[in-house]
Amino acid sequence: MLSCRRSLLSQTIKRKTKNKPKNKTKVKTHKKVSRTRDFIPKNMHLEDNEEEVGFNLKSSAPSRSHGVQPLGNLYFNPGAINSRNIGLGTLQILSDELVLEILGLLEGTQLGVLATVSKSFYVFTSHEPLWRNLVLDNLKGRFFYNRSWKVTYISTFHPSFDVSRIARSSGLRVRDFYSDYLFQSWLCANLEMKPEWLERDNIIRKRGISVDDFLTNFEEPNKPVLLEGCMDNWDALGKWDRDYLVNLCGDAQFAVGPVKMRLDDYFSYADQVKEERPLYLFDPKFAEKIPTLGSEYDVPVYFREDLFSVLGNRRPDYRWIIIGPAGSGSSFHIDPNSTSAWNAVIRGSKKWILFPPDVVPPGVHPSPDGAEVACPVSIIEWFMNFYDATKDWKKRPIECICKAGEVIFVPNGWWHLVINLEESVAITQNYVSSLLSFRNMKSVFGERLIGMLATEVEKRRNLLNVLDFLKKPNASKLVSGTTDRINLYENFKNAIEASFPGTIDGLRLKAKQKKMSFWDSVTDSKVGAFKFSF
Repeated sequence: MLSCRRSLLSQTIKRKTKNKPKNKTKVKTHKKVSRTRDFIPKNMHLEDNEEEVGFNLKSSAPSRSHGVQPLGNLYFNPGAINSRNIGLGTLQILSDELVLEILGLLEGTQLGVLATVSKSFYVFTSHEPLWRNLVLDNLKGRFFYNRSWKVTYISTFHPSFDVSRIARSSGLRVRDFYSDYLFQSWLCANLEMKPEWLERDNIIRKRGISVDDFLTNFEEPNKPVLLEGCMDNWDALGKWDRDYLVNLCGDAQFAVGPVKMRLDDYFSYADQVKEERPLYLFDPKFAEKIPTLGSEYDVPVYFREDLFSVLGNRRPDYRWIIIGPAGSGSSFHIDPNSTSAWNAVIRGSKKWILFPPDVVPPGVHPSPDGAEVACPVSIIEWFMNFYDATKDWKKRPIECICKAGEVIFVPNGWWHLVINLEESVAITQNYVSSLLSFRNMKSVFGERLIGMLATEVEKRRNLLNVLDFLKKPNASKLVSGTTDRINLYENFKNAIEASFPGTIDGLRLKAKQKKMSFWDSVTDSKVGAFKFSF
């Protein structure tokens, strides 16, 4: 579970009026963006040598929510008083985040009453995430999204209310209301991806390579690769458009964030949504719900053998159908249970950013035990505040745009962020190394395989990574995708030993030998004498 903390943006935004462009915005900003309000200087101002950075707003972007401005603008308006503070009264000493945390404890009717107290409370109680939480908590997936979360809530619980009044009041402008928190929420929901965020493409691309080439050059060294052409025979590639999926899936409910929704209801939501973190359809049981979906794609040949398969129906969740609108995606994370993964795009395109296991992405702060990750609240916020910093890093991230018909291999332990550049449909699976070489060897060597298994399996070191991960003292917090977190280690270890006797012991022996120093290799560990076998 992610524990996210928002960074604040001290910037001034002004909409250009020359030639009256509809979606062009200029941002003037200090080169270093403050992370918390405590570090925003009271006398902040723009100097002549500060850079000017251009951002494009989405063509459908609404006007700034009730005229909220970034806090930095307050310092360019001599004599102005922040109406936020006036309207909050004694609560003005609280941060915006804390005010919203308190409002999040209220029901919809209470928010409606509070909105009449002052303009400041009207702005805060109109914050869409408050109404989103109310809809998701109270209605689960049984709702039909209607223009906004606030309208959706009111039209559901108070159907006699004229929701057109909400649309008219949404144009209410509050003068001199300054809030980095509320402004950035609006900005991140409405920014287009900057072209320079999409230019870098340094991943290795391969087409038609052999399984041995993949294992030797990518899986064994734990390196990402984008594979082309391995989806060409998928029925899904030609069939899975909106109409087909909606007709095929009917009333089936799919996991969408914390709720379950019918596919046609989700698409209706995706067409209308304008929010910082769109809901993402991410369902691990799609093939059980709709078997046809599971039959219309094939696991690429590079990933067909999976050690977790020895657990049968007891294995953790390992495959998902993923559907989301532009702007949806996954912030930085490492795949569960120390597995590797592949992700195949069937419709749309995705921007990927990957950091190796020994490099923590900027702005991301994992806890010592790995159970939680503190990160920017949205993907766009990470791009705005941290992406440019990676250009000068010695270990720069691997980046690419994965398009329909392409598959990306994500090695175990790699941090990765994904954002949909357009409405996208994909399939992803997690797995534990490959047994292809073992089975080929067994057909040739028969029982002699057991004696040779340790040498061959050394290249499949991910098995030990997974076992060590599952055995951690806090594994019950870290393991995901299964209801039996406590016994997963023993179940998996026993199943591996039953299917491939001697494999784990052989791996650990090889790993130990590999770590021995020269002095250890020539010294008898029991009596301290030199060995003469070198």
